[in-house]
Formats: sequence, C-alpha cells, structure tokens
Amino acid sequence: MRITGATVIALLFACAAFDAARAQGEWKPNRNVDIVVASAAAGSSDRTARVLQKLLQTNPSFPSLSVTNRPGGGGTVAWTFLTQHPGDAHYIATFSPTMLTNQILGTTKLGHADLTPLAILLREYIVFAVNADSTLNSAKDLVERLKKDVSSVSFAFATAPGNHNHVLIGMIVKAAGADPRKAKVVIQASGGQATTAMLGGHIDVLVGAPANVIPHMLSGKGRPIGISALQRQPGPLSTVPTFREQGIDAAFFNWRGFIAPRGLTPAQTAFWDQAFAKAIQSDDWKKDLAANAWAEDFMPSAETKRHVEAEYEVMKTILTDLGVVTIK
Repeated sequence: MRITGATVIALLFACAAFDAARAQGEWKPNRNVDIVVASAAAGSSDRTARVLQKLLQTNPSFPSLSVTNRPGGGGTVAWTFLTQHPGDAHYIATFSPTMLTNQILGTTKLGHADLTPLAILLREYIVFAVNADSTLNSAKDLVERLKKDVSSVSFAFATAPGNHNHVLIGMIVKAAGADPRKAKVVIQASGGQATTAMLGGHIDVLVGAPANVIPHMLSGKGRPIGISALQRQPGPLSTVPTFREQGIDAAFFNWRGFIAPRGLTPAQTAFWDQAFAKAIQSDDWKKDLAANAWAEDFMPSAETKRHVEAEYEVMKTILTDLGVVTIK
C-alpha cells in the first residue's frame, strides 16, 4: 500500500485516539450504528455514507451499520434528528459546507456548534455539465450567453441555496459581469435528481459532483464543460478543462465529512477518531477515491472542529461578496 501524508496523519491520530480512550475508559458501540444521510439517495452525500458503511463493516468493533436517508431542508432534517440523540455516538450523519451556509443564510439556527464534528474525509471539485444536445460546448460559451442574458440559462444543483454549488454559480455569473442574484437556479433533493433533470433537458446546466457526471460523460449522454479545480484531474476527468484554463477565475471545492450529536464523551470521540483513521488506511478506500473522483483530505475530530469554525467565517465573506446574502 502506498504511504501518503494523510495515511501517516491517520496512523498518528489512531494511536493518539487509542491512548486517549484507554486513559478515559474505552467506548465502543453496543448496538447498530446508524449513518444518517443529509440528502436523498443517489447523491454525493449518499455515496459517501455507503462507502463509509462498507469500510467500517470490516471493523469488528461495530455490531452492525445501517444507512438512513433523511432529506429535507438542505440537510437540516437529518441534523435536527441528531439533536434528538444527545450523547449517543451510535448516530452519525454526513455533513458539508451546506451546514454552514444554511446557518449563514438564516434558513436554520442549527449549526456545527450544536453538534459534534467528527471528521472530514475528502474534498470534491465541482463540475458544470450539459446534455449531449446542448449548444453550450464550453464554459466560455456559457459566460458569453450569461453576458447577453443572465436569466437565459437554468442551473440545477442539490441540496440548498447558498451551498458550494451555488457559490460556484455565483462566481461564474460574476465572471460574466452579471448579478449572481439574478441567476436562474433549480434546487433538487439530491445530485442524482439534478443529473436526471440535466439529461432530460429540463435544465441547461448541471452543477455537481464529478461522480454524478462521469457515467453519462462516458456514455455520451452528458458533456462536462468545466471543473473548479486548479489543474486537470486524473482518470476520465483528464479531458475536462478547468475554468481557469478557459479564462474564468473560478476555483473552489467542497469537503465532505461526518458529524455526531452534541455531548459525546472524550472516549466516544476517541473511538470515532480511531475508526475513521483505520478506515482510510485500506486499499478499498484508495479505490473509492479514484472511482468517485474524490481527493483525500482527512481531518480527525479536533482538526475538523477548527476547520469548520474557520470555514464559517470564510463562507460568510464569500457569500457576501457574491451578493448571495447580506451579513448584518
């Protein structure tokens, strides 16, 4: 197995978590662990949860694991469910920057401080894609159309206004010299539903995860026109130009991780640090990264908490600058 920097970090935190758990009294699950997905099935959050379930099933510390989709409210339904189980480490949920932007936009008062951030596992770049019959052949074409009439292009994404997908739309619209608040957006319950809308011609541009686009790119039914990475990505995405390559200043990425109810003990948090660190050491995890066009970006609980707190302030600034929200 190739030893990466993230793997070394994972091993160090696994050892630290083990020592902490031993000092405080070890904890491990004594019943089923429910991995709650903060969106509908067939999207990136759902995919992340099911990959984690597969990886954790090889860990004998888990009696059993289930995945439950609780879509709604841009993830708020799932995260509210966690608040109903304080101190119970048998429940974890997917989370992403959407949790932060929901709170910034005022769609909910629930935020990361009301829960226990456990880990960030990966980063994911954002792809703009169109169906095979579209007259948009590049991101340059898209910008030119937006310059003429910002409302002439419809964008579909999941799962909440102001999230990472919406931020990137704002960047592209701003690059066209138009008002991001006037962009025509259609919000879907999952990335899978947004992809279906694009393939069916119900919207012009899908904004979402590469894994939702790649199968349709390979079949010829969909066509990526740009990716938000700083450089071209490996595998099937190697043919997809970045926005910067096309003269558009739009580079951005989404992160994905897991969060638990508030009130976990140090031993419970230490258990999860160790479980995540062990999971990402496997060869299967490396294969999953490649298959889903993910980039490994592991952060254990303490680092995740610091990252989320800093990211909250960054997102406030970005959303304000794009005119998506006014911060009072």
